[in-house]
Amino acid sequence: MPTYWEYLKIDELLELQKPLSDEHDEVLFIVIHQSYELWFREMLHELDYFQSLLAKKDLPRAFHTMKRVLTVLKMLVAKIDILETMTPLEFLAFRERLESGSGFQSAQFRELEFVLGNKRRSAIERYPEGYRARQHLERRWSEPTVWDAFARFLKASGFNVPKAVLERDVTAPVEPNTDMQRVLVEVYRKDPTLANLCERMVDLDEGIQEWRYRHVKMVQRTIGTKMGTGGSAGAEYLMTTLMRPLFPDLWEIRTSL
Repeated sequence: MPTYWEYLKIDELLELQKPLSDEHDEVLFIVIHQSYELWFREMLHELDYFQSLLAKKDLPRAFHTMKRVLTVLKMLVAKIDILETMTPLEFLAFRERLESGSGFQSAQFRELEFVLGNKRRSAIERYPEGYRARQHLERRWSEPTVWDAFARFLKASGFNVPKAVLERDVTAPVEPNTDMQRVLVEVYRKDPTLANLCERMVDLDEGIQEWRYRHVKMVQRTIGTKMGTGGSAGAEYLMTTLMRPLFPDLWEIRTSL
């Protein structure tokens, strides 16, 4: 039987933090971002499972899985507090060594966006043909999203989900649909359990928006309006991602309930 150390590959794990400078805070920067990537992997794992549970109408496990996703998301937002213990001068001391490296290049976060319905071909085209990251994004591009799985689940549960929603182009952004909104109002009024599931979907949407807001404020706090690493537009780009709901119908119905 492997030991704890062997099972978790701790020797290999601790070899992965390789600062490019002697600056004290670079280790913190590396550890935080490597841990983000591990948690992105876990969220993708859980969201795939959540969709499979909806397909099987296994609602108890679906609720449990969504609770886990939301808990992980809260923890990811809280990690920004740790990054903000690094002052602008401490970050600038090693920032130039990042060269073309940027969180903007996180393929796993792009996968998360795709799973949640925010798909853009430009996100795929940043990666060269044949790269593993591009292959993963291409697969996610053509797959149904969490919203599509949710719509199919409502249909299987007896609700008259519009054909336009069930047969929509899964590579396109999720757009508001007034017929779907009427279905969701019916869900809220007739089925408290499924209404609770809708609310957990709203929690997920709000959590991603909170992550985006905290991220942009952290960037502004650290580098102001400077160009981001890797040639990204930094805070200016991040500002454009704010206040874009993933599941617009679940927000539109608030005035009708």
